Amino acid sequence: TGPMSSECLGNLLRITLSAEYFEDKYLSLSVVDQSGTAWELAEPMAAQCGYTVTYSTWSSIEIRASALSCHSHLEKDVFTVTVQIKASHTPDMSNATTHLKSASCHYGPWSPRELICESNYMEVSVRREVPQTMKDFVQDEPEDWTLVFPEAKAEEASVWQIVFHQPEEKRALLVSSAWSAGYGLNTTDSRVLLRVPYTAAQVQLVEDQGITFSVLRSSTFYKHQWVILMVDTAVACPVDGVDYTNKTITWTVPKYMPPLSAGMTSFKDVLVEAGVDLHQLSAKEMASRKYVLLNELNAITMKIPIGAEGGYYKTSVSSGQLGAKYTINLFLEHRWEDNKGGLTRHTIIKEIETPFEQAEVAITNNLNLSLRLMNVTVGTFLPDVELVNLTIEGVAVAVPEAVQHGYLIHGTRYANRSKAYVIQVPLDAPSVKKEYMREDMRAYTLNVTLTFITHPSSETFVIPVIALSAVKDAVLPSARGFCDGRNLHLIITRGNVNQNWLPFIADWHLTPEAAQKYNYILRDNGTHLAISVPFLSSHVNYEGFHTSAIKASFYLTLKDGITLAQRRHFSVSCIFSPSELIQCLPNGTVIITAIKLVDGEDLDTALLVLRDRQCKPSLVTEKTATFKFNVNTCGTSRKFNSTTMTYENEVLYFRPGNDTPIYQLKFLCSYAVKQTADVQYESEKNPSPSIKPGLDCLALSLKLFKEKSYSEPYQESEYPVVKYLREALYFEVELLQPKDARLDLNLDDCWATNSESQDSLPQWHILIHGCENNKDSYRTVFHEVNYSLRVKFPQHLKRFEVRMFTFVQGTFLLQE
Repeated sequence: TGPMSSECLGNLLRITLSAEYFEDKYLSLSVVDQSGTAWELAEPMAAQCGYTVTYSTWSSIEIRASALSCHSHLEKDVFTVTVQIKASHTPDMSNATTHLKSASCHYGPWSPRELICESNYMEVSVRREVPQTMKDFVQDEPEDWTLVFPEAKAEEASVWQIVFHQPEEKRALLVSSAWSAGYGLNTTDSRVLLRVPYTAAQVQLVEDQGITFSVLRSSTFYKHQWVILMVDTAVACPVDGVDYTNKTITWTVPKYMPPLSAGMTSFKDVLVEAGVDLHQLSAKEMASRKYVLLNELNAITMKIPIGAEGGYYKTSVSSGQLGAKYTINLFLEHRWEDNKGGLTRHTIIKEIETPFEQAEVAITNNLNLSLRLMNVTVGTFLPDVELVNLTIEGVAVAVPEAVQHGYLIHGTRYANRSKAYVIQVPLDAPSVKKEYMREDMRAYTLNVTLTFITHPSSETFVIPVIALSAVKDAVLPSARGFCDGRNLHLIITRGNVNQNWLPFIADWHLTPEAAQKYNYILRDNGTHLAISVPFLSSHVNYEGFHTSAIKASFYLTLKDGITLAQRRHFSVSCIFSPSELIQCLPNGTVIITAIKLVDGEDLDTALLVLRDRQCKPSLVTEKTATFKFNVNTCGTSRKFNSTTMTYENEVLYFRPGNDTPIYQLKFLCSYAVKQTADVQYESEKNPSPSIKPGLDCLALSLKLFKEKSYSEPYQESEYPVVKYLREALYFEVELLQPKDARLDLNLDDCWATNSESQDSLPQWHILIHGCENNKDSYRTVFHEVNYSLRVKFPQHLKRFEVRMFTFVQGTFLLQE
């Protein structure tokens, strides 16, 4: 046992090297002769000397030696072979360990003619006949073979030459020349042996009964004392005769091959045996394995189901595709008698390999969500397959180095010695592609190519592994927006799904270069994307217009960077003062910007004019037109009163062929005697309507708000509200009904009492005739009301701020 074991199999000795012991090692195999010299077992020396080295059953190594092999020791009927194995972890065989194995086998009895058909050589061993000599014969002179046959050796009973019989000629080779040509020769006291590699020059291919044979016709001459003797050393071995049909191997061997039966007239079968791996199988064993052995008149046939017991599968690669071949090592022994040479023993060893059959590789992905690990199992494979590297994002990485890229790889072995490889990769590894799917789902894709090698053939193949896992961990980007006096701001908080999402305004990709062109501010720190856009810009939509407010909106879309599919929409809307549109400069220059509302898409801003239609805009964008002119030009009118001079003009838009404007923007500039000031203007599409007195019922509300923003009023459940002295109170008065844009709400008087009754005393006036009480230590402060989503009519609201106070009489607090 141990790393090597031996077994005697008739006229062969088999030494088997343990696959587990010598796995992953480089080997050097030698045979050691009686003097201790090691002869390396490399082809063609192995074929010439009667040795066969095979790799079977998933990298186990077998060494078979013939009974009359070179460097073996034959004594009586026992032959001994010593092999040396050097094993190293490196190809240069440094630090190699040496193992010796000697084994002896008894062989006998010998048949008159023995033939062996090994996988790499043919061998014929013939008993040689020695004629009797006269007992009283005395040689007068010593032998002088060299005078008659200088080539003959002086030793007694030595082989002299071989004659090869070929169709066109006969060729004789001396022993030394035959050996140099790759033939193996040996003699014993009773036998002459010739060993022939299949590749020898004198080997012929001959067909018999549709089966091709390797044939060598030869006669071997040897001398005994004064006699030169000849033996027939013809040999023939079948090289095909194998058929694969209906998942069955059929091996056919003709019984009496012409080179072996020349000059013979009668034959008699003595024995036909067959088996696997040089082990004879009984009829019962064959039946249990569903083998069939047929001994017919002219041929012997074996039928083996593909995949049956006794054979094994080994990995094969064809055109880069993974597959398998079934291999079985059969042997057939046929013994027969003929009327010429007596008993012949013919042993044929046949390693049969089925054609390539492609195999599918299973790839299983088991997601460990708690550890956020992808567990991908690839296989199963036969034991002769080894994973050598991975290609990760185009870079080949050896298996031991894969851990540096976040990959953990280990093999799994099963009871039948097959195996699989398990690859563990964190979901957050850089090479794992993340892609947003829908709602809260993300797709994780592992795309890696595995490279394998087969042993011992060193064939390589690759398997692409694409594993997909869907995980509910998507965090979508969110946004908040706000405005200052002149800009709209949008800040997007990136989630974990938009690494490749790009900002677009409609179909326009907002790059840093594009933003700079329009004086936009674009900042991206990886976690937040911030965009700032001026109120007057090409990509702002103007959705509402009133004398006191303009509603402006900015829309942004995030699109997939590869497919450009729309992923998320964001917007910010704000109310701006119309004063942003007009500048009344002290030198009498007016700069007015007209805007196009979203419902006026067909309006061409380049065709806007002032009252004097010759006055056209000096700057035009898709949504704005800016005019710059002097108050004494462009049809500007003026009015005087005691303190100011007011200039008035209009921005107009006319359809072709129509003198009635469909767009009117009236604006005013008022100048004091020694200063200029911007004053209100209004937009109208038609001339101002006349005002007529009328009577109706008004619905009003008075609310107290928590903050200056007037975004959240106190609810009834929160009263009474506790406030401290001088703390601000924010009041809002609103006209609820009627909702008529032509009405303006004006406050006249407002007072506070010490009780819920509005007529009780004492009282303190907060507003008097619409103005603050100038007797207050902290005067009432009015707050501007602008258009918003809640406030549709700013003119229907009044807001003011009062500091908290209490009623006192002398030095005492008055309480109800």
